[in-house]
Amino acid sequence: MLGSIDTDSPLVLDERDADGIEQAKASLIVAKQAQEVAQLFKSLSDPTRVRLISILAENELCVHTIVEVLGMTQSAISHQLQTLRALRVVRSRKEGKHVYYTLDDTHIGDLFKQGVAHIQHG
Repeated sequence: MLGSIDTDSPLVLDERDADGIEQAKASLIVAKQAQEVAQLFKSLSDPTRVRLISILAENELCVHTIVEVLGMTQSAISHQLQTLRALRVVRSRKEGKHVYYTLDDTHIGDLFKQGVAHIQHG
C-alpha cells in the first residue's frame, strides 16, 4: 500500500530524526495544560456560547439584556453563562438585583476575534 508504515520492521532513527524528536518534545504541552486548553476550546464548540462571547467581547451586559439580544429564554442563557463561568471564560458582578457579565480577560476576546478572522480569511 502506498504511504503505509511497515510495523514489522524496527524503527531506525538517524541524527536528524533524534534532533527533531528533541525539538518536538521541548515544545510539547504538558498533559494538565493540554486539558485546560481543550476545556477553553470546548467553550467555543457551541454556537450559543460563541454568540454570547461575541456580545460580551465588547460589552458588559446583564442577563436580561442578553436574553433580549439573543432571543432565548433566561434559563437557557443562565445555563450557558454558568458553563462559561466554570471554564473561566466570563466573570460576573452583582449590582442590586442585576447580574452583569463580561469576558474574564482580553485573551478570550482575542481568541474569539482570531477565530472569526480565520474563518473570514478562508
